[in-house]
Amino acid sequence: MSCDTIVDCIINKRPEIPNKSFTVGNIGYYYQDDITAEIKNEPNDNYYDYYFDVYGNLPDGLDLYTDYRTLSIEGVPETSGSFTFTIQLYVDPPEYYDEDSQEWEDNLCSHSTSKEFTILIN
Repeated sequence: MSCDTIVDCIINKRPEIPNKSFTVGNIGYYYQDDITAEIKNEPNDNYYDYYFDVYGNLPDGLDLYTDYRTLSIEGVPETSGSFTFTIQLYVDPPEYYDEDSQEWEDNLCSHSTSKEFTILIN
């Protein structure tokens, strides 16, 4: 591990999924809510590529859509209950060319994260 890697990890640039309570939905009524990811301690997080995977249970009738850093859940729920799922986020950072070392650098401490959420449908 180089000194640059250690310094980068002190700054702790990494993907982050914010804490969120999803809106309570109702069977037969349109539902829409979203969550926007970011790179912690990185003002230029729009330069990264974001990839989402969702594991677990979503109510029948709801679908997932991604728009860059935002994951949207929308549709008309067909079943009631409490639905728990995990959002997995992977980011692909822009790589910077270091003229001194003549190497491409990736300044993230971590490239992925995940978080568990629950949606309640009445």
